[in-house]
Amino acid sequence: MPLDLHEATSRQRAGMVDRLAADGVLTDSLLQDALLRLPREVLLPHAYVRVSGPGADPIDWRLLDGSHPDDRQEWLDLIHSDESILLQRDGEPLDALPRGPVTGGHMTSMSTYTPATVEALQAMELGPGQRYLELGPGPGVSLALAAAITGPGLATGVERDGHMAAFAGRNLDRLGLGATVVEGDALEGHEARAPYDRIHSGIGAPCVPEPWVEQLAPGGRLLTTLATGTPSWPGQLLVTRTAAGTVEAVLRGRPRGYRPLLGYRWLNALDHRARIKDDPGTARSTGLTPPPDDAYGFWLAAAYLAPGLVRDFQAETMTIVAPEDDSWAVAGTGDGTVRVHGPRDVWAELEGLHTLWEQAGRPERYRVDLGDTSGVQHVTSGAGSKALSWTLPPLAAVPGRRHDRAFSDRRHAARP
Repeated sequence: MPLDLHEATSRQRAGMVDRLAADGVLTDSLLQDALLRLPREVLLPHAYVRVSGPGADPIDWRLLDGSHPDDRQEWLDLIHSDESILLQRDGEPLDALPRGPVTGGHMTSMSTYTPATVEALQAMELGPGQRYLELGPGPGVSLALAAAITGPGLATGVERDGHMAAFAGRNLDRLGLGATVVEGDALEGHEARAPYDRIHSGIGAPCVPEPWVEQLAPGGRLLTTLATGTPSWPGQLLVTRTAAGTVEAVLRGRPRGYRPLLGYRWLNALDHRARIKDDPGTARSTGLTPPPDDAYGFWLAAAYLAPGLVRDFQAETMTIVAPEDDSWAVAGTGDGTVRVHGPRDVWAELEGLHTLWEQAGRPERYRVDLGDTSGVQHVTSGAGSKALSWTLPPLAAVPGRRHDRAFSDRRHAARP
């Protein structure tokens, strides 16, 4: 006889947790228990599946309805996988979405890639009794997990999309965890319940909004993605407030990060892919072996100090494009050559930056000064004349005050 839904989801959750633990991603026992207990199917009752391939416009989708017998197994497998779950097109109401094929639109809300949720919540060092703020909670998966750990009445989410806020709020109420979702501007935090022991942002911002720091309690931790102009090399910022009230902030490069606020335009290598294949450029020798993907400190610096570049992670060899300059570089296959095209010598910039990065001691972490009275936030790899440094772009550079919950994995950075 087929398993009933409760037994099926329990087995799926156990399998998901076992996989995360076996992969070394899940190490916190409190979070492991929360993942085993949280019925994520309540928070993710439907899911869009993309049918069209890369570059298609309009895009063809298929909506899986978890309550429909013909969709149930595929839906269960998907919501317990390591994939982001696509939930909302173009800010649509979420009360009664039609099952089946649909064409057009772009995703405005997703659940987060599960290993990234685990990594973020573990970095927060959550514990019982902590006041928790989630900025841009989307459907509320990470908010629910945090509430299961911190306790009833302590976890709050701020969601700008009214339809998503209502959807997540209703589903969280069904779980009885005591988590609250309010509709509002996540950039303003939520002063009414401040201060918070833990603040987690599910959106990327070019710098740290002042209210986030102001609402962080002594001994608190704030975790966010710093959005750069490229999806290829995100940065993760951890802000801590000491018991004495001083603020410290450390920035690290990471393999993935949250997408930036709506209005923050990302670069894209997809439009150049066919041209690069036809004409990879003029070959020349290089002394720079393509830096490995996990040289996060170097690539994070490149996002700021060699601006306007985007990596095509689908290319056979390292391919980096400057779309706005119609330029690119295609690294050879370990033969000491690179091909370059266009008015901007992309590879020469990376060669120069790599030299500076090595002279700075190959930093993997950077200190961020959030205390400038002018509002300017400075980044540096350390003291001395050889340190790498730059200034974060202001929040005012982002048109509007809206954000997008969608999560991006570097491996899919070149996809539309």
